[in-house]
Amino acid sequence: MSNNKRARMVTSVRRYLLTAAALTGLHLCASAQANDWIRRDSTVWGARNGIVVGLWPAAIENLKQGANGGPRGLFRIGYEYMGLVYHINYMAVEPVVNGRIEFSEISPSASDGKWGKLMWVSDTFNTPDAVGMYVQIEQFANGAHPYLKLSIFRNRPEEVCIEVFHHPDSAPMERCGITATMGNYSRLRKLYLKDSVVNARALYAGFDGIDFIEKSPYPADRMRRGKNGDWIVAATPDESFAELAAWPQQPAYLMRWNWRYRPFYMLTQYWRKEKKDADASLQVRVNGRAKYWNGGGNDPKHYIDIPGGPSFENFELRERYVPGQRFYFGLSRKTAEELLSL
Repeated sequence: MSNNKRARMVTSVRRYLLTAAALTGLHLCASAQANDWIRRDSTVWGARNGIVVGLWPAAIENLKQGANGGPRGLFRIGYEYMGLVYHINYMAVEPVVNGRIEFSEISPSASDGKWGKLMWVSDTFNTPDAVGMYVQIEQFANGAHPYLKLSIFRNRPEEVCIEVFHHPDSAPMERCGITATMGNYSRLRKLYLKDSVVNARALYAGFDGIDFIEKSPYPADRMRRGKNGDWIVAATPDESFAELAAWPQQPAYLMRWNWRYRPFYMLTQYWRKEKKDADASLQVRVNGRAKYWNGGGNDPKHYIDIPGGPSFENFELRERYVPGQRFYFGLSRKTAEELLSL
């Protein structure tokens, strides 16, 4: 074989091997990218080692056979780690029209008159950089008719981007609140502001009722700023993991074991608002409870105390409604100090 033929053959083999390696790499990369996402039919979407979103009637955590994951009119927020998904919080939609606020989880549905607005997925998307869905919501009694775009980005798997829009038949909305409604499950008590850490035990000291308790919201200038200028506020428990995971053994608590904190790790919950989109009306709003929610009944005997005292329940950013406005909600295994130093 001549030297020229040998050289051409070596070049061809080398080109083939390089091409095969490149194609294999692309295949592995595509497989790895596909494996980054969690999807279960049209009700559960999420990211590996990150946030998970679900819609009623799906349960994102398999507590017991046939469970639907909780009330209608809320979307579920969970976290996936080491192959397990735990349900951490709920999100409610609360539009305000002419000063009248309505709550998606207790507003009756026009379909059956029962609590909870219907929510469903109308479209989905899956790109190299993001996965998500459009969530439709039946029209509210106050005339509001919002819908949401939920996105999880590959470079930020621990948070969901929530964009708010409205249909042409919607009444004008002054605000369309998106609120995390179940801070008591994680016993969130520390709220990290720019100049202080507010503790719910001190803020609501002496409160022992079955209802919510609320103080004034915090304006944007009380919020911390990330290194890129984004507004951010975080909330965490004030207990050790051992204290948080413990559960009283009295019969009333054993009957309500679903309130026991089940993950084997702690999470920081946070809201983020991009600096380019922030409005002057931006606020941080929290309220608190001293007893776990029990469906709205008035008999104190049907409620149990939150171990350790009052904690934050609703946790949200409030802002004047602008179509397409974005809020980011996150769950992170980083501590609040680590997260807020980024």
